[in-house]
Amino acid sequence: MFTPDGPTLRELAVQALSSVEHGYDLLAPKFDRTPFRTPDAILDSVARALAPLGPFGSGLDLCCGTGAGVGVLRGLCQQDVTGVDISAGMLAVARERHGGSSRVSWVRGDARALPFGPAFDLVVSFGAFGHFLPRELPGLFAGVHSVLRPGGRFAFPVAAPAPPTSPWYWALLGFDAVMRVRNAVRRPAFVMYYRTFRLGEVRRELERAGFAVELHALPEFGRRRDGSPRCRMVVATRTTATTTG
Repeated sequence: MFTPDGPTLRELAVQALSSVEHGYDLLAPKFDRTPFRTPDAILDSVARALAPLGPFGSGLDLCCGTGAGVGVLRGLCQQDVTGVDISAGMLAVARERHGGSSRVSWVRGDARALPFGPAFDLVVSFGAFGHFLPRELPGLFAGVHSVLRPGGRFAFPVAAPAPPTSPWYWALLGFDAVMRVRNAVRRPAFVMYYRTFRLGEVRRELERAGFAVELHALPEFGRRRDGSPRCRMVVATRTTATTTG
């Protein structure tokens, strides 16, 4: 799973025993050489699916990490692109790897308290939602809604859950169980769960926040035995004023 120049087991253990912010500061220099970085196949598929919905003006990569999603936005947005992340270490790597383009800016901030007004036409996010507990989704989605202009879109991929017959089902179940035990006995918590971001609940919370929600199959990843897509892109469009309370 890891390249020879990726993080060692000890480095991963130290990260997991840290806070989310500090853990990613530590992992940042080697993050792109881990399986945690969103694969190019997913980035490219989302870019192709979004292209017919454009053109877009300004874009925001939410929880941008080392900036993989910024590359998607640069190809879709005609104006400025911004990456926001809580980890200063990840942003430092993003700046280094994506150069000093005048179109791109990097902002350190918490996705649950975005430091922007309604300035964006497209917000994307890749691989970050496991860092948010289900009870945080209403606030997270309301915040994204507030930084979009009317008619702006919030888009992200969601993979279908693995069936119980798959080794991945048990691997992810085991990972989440270990993280729950870790967070029960150690502070600060390291929030990262693979099985808490459920499409039905996500759709309901997006609609409550004032979005109109569409699902787009990403055909490159095929279909499951029941005919449903293995991977979808959620596209949530801002249609109303921000919902509070």
